[in-house]
Parts: sequence; structure tokens; C-alpha cells
Amino acid sequence: MDFGGSDEIRFGRLDRARIVTLTRPQALNAVTHRMVKALDKALRAWERDDGVDVVIVKAEGRAFSAGGDILHIYEAGRAGKPPVDFFADEYRLNARIARFKKPYVALIDGIVMGGGVGISFHGSHRVLTENAQFAMPEVGIGFFPDVGASHLLPNLGGSFGIYLALTGNRIRYGDALWSGLATHTIKAQDQAGFLDRLVATGDPESALRGFSVPARRETDSRTMEAIARHFAQTSLGDVIGSLERAAPADAFAAKTLATIRTRSPTSLHVAWREINAGLTLSMDECMRMEFRILNRMLAGHDFYEGIRAAIIDKGSTPQWRPAGIDDVSAAEVDAYFAPLGERELEL
Repeated sequence: MDFGGSDEIRFGRLDRARIVTLTRPQALNAVTHRMVKALDKALRAWERDDGVDVVIVKAEGRAFSAGGDILHIYEAGRAGKPPVDFFADEYRLNARIARFKKPYVALIDGIVMGGGVGISFHGSHRVLTENAQFAMPEVGIGFFPDVGASHLLPNLGGSFGIYLALTGNRIRYGDALWSGLATHTIKAQDQAGFLDRLVATGDPESALRGFSVPARRETDSRTMEAIARHFAQTSLGDVIGSLERAAPADAFAAKTLATIRTRSPTSLHVAWREINAGLTLSMDECMRMEFRILNRMLAGHDFYEGIRAAIIDKGSTPQWRPAGIDDVSAAEVDAYFAPLGERELEL
């Protein structure tokens, strides 16, 4: 089966299962435009094919996928040609996965962030091993939690989704399972056995019965209560205020506040509004909203500054504009969400 992108993504056939393997381990399987187009083409074909019962997505190497191909996006944007088409196709793929009618099993054994989340967590089964680490760290590079984060994160209990969006912090498989991001957890050593069973049965639920193991939540109850308390506020300013009041005597609040203060103020405001808005939107509506934000981000300052600091001049401190959380006006935030007219995302 050749759907394109063969040196970056591989498509296999075993009985009534179709297996997608991300094959860019040297780049931590960062998602490229070719990979997006190839996977979209495959899913369109498989959804109509009565000989396909289940789709399995996995990866080579120590990461499932560490995100999108950020350096390419940076270079294209700096050259005056921001890759809007890449994001349009990526967001369409995210929406396609969310409405895919057959079991879609993502097997995650390593880091999954950003664009990697988009091709795995919208499917019916998100199976994580003890090696999995999940994060949406975009606010740290002057971007925003996209690829359907506005659909995934609002529904996590205890304001956990807002916390993940505003800090960009990583979580392990127990927290992912507890929060509902993961549907199942298995042992890394059982991956081959699980895949064999899944291929043989074509039925994820049946296959998982033999391999699913419980995973304890890594974040303790006291910290979960603090997250729920601080991040359930009615505005970003109130979240900051709540953390500030607790910080002198509370190590969690102090550390969390310090983390948030390193993030792009604009990104924080956009992420706050986006995740809250997603509570009442469908997946397709979320993707259209994210595409509106995306167009403004690619035309702005902080994304390019964030990539410069993190990747080009590794480890340097980004100079955000505006520089402070209180310096971002409501009108500036509104502009990120404004309709695009003829350029709206078509799904």
C-alpha cells in the first residue's frame, strides 16, 4: 500500500488490520506535511474498505511523535511564506480521525506532544505504556495548543486541561489514564503480544482485555486539589492571582507560577480563551477556531521569537511582545479569534 511519504510513514496490512508506522525516529517522528497527506489519503480509503476492521498507529524509536516539524514552519514563515496549507491539511486530518467510523488504536510508547497528539488522541483507543509522556507545550514557544487541543483538554476533570495548556507540563501514563486522555494502559513489554492479538481479532476491546493493566495516578491528591482550586478561576488574571496568594507558603503554587511566567503572555491569553471556548464547541468548530488563531500566530511575533530562543539560539531567553501578562489587551486577544472570511478552514 503506497499512500505517499514512504520514507517518513509506512502503511502495512495484516489480515483485516491496517498498521501505520511513523518512521522518522531521528527527528522524534515530528509530523511533516507529507505524513499528514499520506495518512489522510489512507484513512479515506480504509473507511470505505469493508476488508478493514481496525487501524493501528505506532512509531519507531523512543518517541511516538514530539510534535510538528517546527524548524520547517519557522523557516518558511521567516521567508514570508507561512505554511498555512500544512496546518489546514493537518487540522482536516485531526477532524477526520475524530469522526473515523472504525476503531483507531494509537499505541504510544514514548513522548507524544503537539502534532503527535493530533494524530493519536482523537481516535477511539489511546493505549499508553509506562514509557509514554504527554504534553502540549506550545505556550512555551509563543504558539498555542492546537491540533484539536481545544476539543481534548476542556473536558478533563478538575481543571486539569487548563493546567496542562497554561503550563505545558508533561504527564505520564497514570495521569493520562486518570484524566481520560488515555483510554487504556499496557506494559511496554506486552506491545508485540497486544498487536498480535489485535490483528488476530480485529477487536480492540477483546485484545485489551488480556493486556490492559491499571496505572496509578502520578499526581497526588493534594496537588490535584490545588490544580482544581487555582485553575477553576473565571479569568487568566484570577488564576495568576490565586497562585500568587498561595505562592509564598506553597511550593506547588510557587513552581507553577514561575513556569507560567516564562511562557508567552499572548499565548497564555489565547490558550485560556481557546480551551474555555472549546467546552461548548464540536470538534469541527474547534478546528475552525484553531485555524483562525493559527493564521494570526503565523503573522505575529512571539512564535518566531519562541522558536529562535528554543531551537536557533538554544537556551536563550525569549523576548515576548507584549512582555507581561497584564500588557495583553482584550482587543488583541479578540483579534486572534476573528473570522477569516473566505479563508475559513473547510472541513
